[in-house]
Amino acid sequence: MSRSSHIPVHIHARVRAAVVAALVAPLAACSSSASSGTPAAEATPSPDDRPVTVSVTPTGKQVPAGEPVRVTVSGGRLTSVTVTDTDGHRLAGKAAADGRSWVSDRKAVPGTAYEVTAATRSAGGTARTARAGFTTAQADKVNKVDWRPGTGTTVGVAQPISLVFDHPVKNRAEVEKQLKVTTSNNTEGSWGWMRDWSGRDRVDWRPRTYWKPGTEVTLKAELNGTDSGADGGWFVRDYTTAFTIGDRQIVEVDLDRHRLALVRNGETVRRIPVSGGTPGGDKRSWRGTAVLMAKEGTINMNSETVGLADAYDKMVDQSMRLTWSGMYAHAAPWNARHLGRANRSSGCIGMSDADAAWFYGQVRPGDPFEITGKDTKGVVAPGNGFGAWNLSWAEWQGMSAMR
Repeated sequence: MSRSSHIPVHIHARVRAAVVAALVAPLAACSSSASSGTPAAEATPSPDDRPVTVSVTPTGKQVPAGEPVRVTVSGGRLTSVTVTDTDGHRLAGKAAADGRSWVSDRKAVPGTAYEVTAATRSAGGTARTARAGFTTAQADKVNKVDWRPGTGTTVGVAQPISLVFDHPVKNRAEVEKQLKVTTSNNTEGSWGWMRDWSGRDRVDWRPRTYWKPGTEVTLKAELNGTDSGADGGWFVRDYTTAFTIGDRQIVEVDLDRHRLALVRNGETVRRIPVSGGTPGGDKRSWRGTAVLMAKEGTINMNSETVGLADAYDKMVDQSMRLTWSGMYAHAAPWNARHLGRANRSSGCIGMSDADAAWFYGQVRPGDPFEITGKDTKGVVAPGNGFGAWNLSWAEWQGMSAMR
């Protein structure tokens, strides 16, 4: 080709070096989107038609992930930009108002090859298409997430969204930015970071007050391509869950009166005699708001697993977990003489077989247990189950990495 007769689309040398071998057209060559069949070399440029220069970053092979794709142009404007990975997935983005730059909405993810196609138009109106490519390095360490509640579930009005991470999260603000909660009624809420009972990093989202029944909730954790920070590794996938809020059920537990009441949508459904934790020592119950985490049915309970010296080891029916530290509501027929009269359990809230069977069928994960009593061992902590409700709204907001 004769250089004097072309209207080239110039691409920086650093981009040329990054071109993926499978690209259809080499970035350094001139290309035209014209369909007349006349070679670009024979076109007569207008006097003000200057060369168009396109730059793409990142560039190269095995480049670090975690940066957005940027396309800039001089001597003209971008008319479209397409970024696709090896699986054909597109990386969406936005162009500047002046058409001179484009930035992807998401970051480049580890271990992926990308092809960038940029359509341009010069000041004189000549259309050209430029192509480039780059590859990102594999993640040296991968961070994963365990989340609650599960998708498609119906939960109680106190259920938080809870994410527990396999590895430490130092870049908490960057991670939190990628967590998007939407609700059917614009519920106000906030994320809060804590140490889970397991010792791992955890972030929960709770509303300012209990959820409104019927609220539909969706979490989109767009974490793929986000770096956890030192010792944490990369996230290499997104997560999503969607759930619905059920009836407003509140379990009011009065340890001083040795009874609980199930209140549904403002009406007391039933009162049940109970026995809580034995006063004066490690067997006392927790107070404050605990949230029903799971209905576990018949399980083995061993006092040694919760740090109590006088070991007991028994199968317990209708077990409903309230904390990670081992507080449950459950059937306790061996404690029948104390039900409704005295607190003589090892920290759990016990009731008769018949009451436990009925109660177990009524409650659901996410229902709050509002526990009061003079002689308890303290308030349920945020990371011990779902104890976020024991913090004021201001305190909870202060636990966000975005504050």
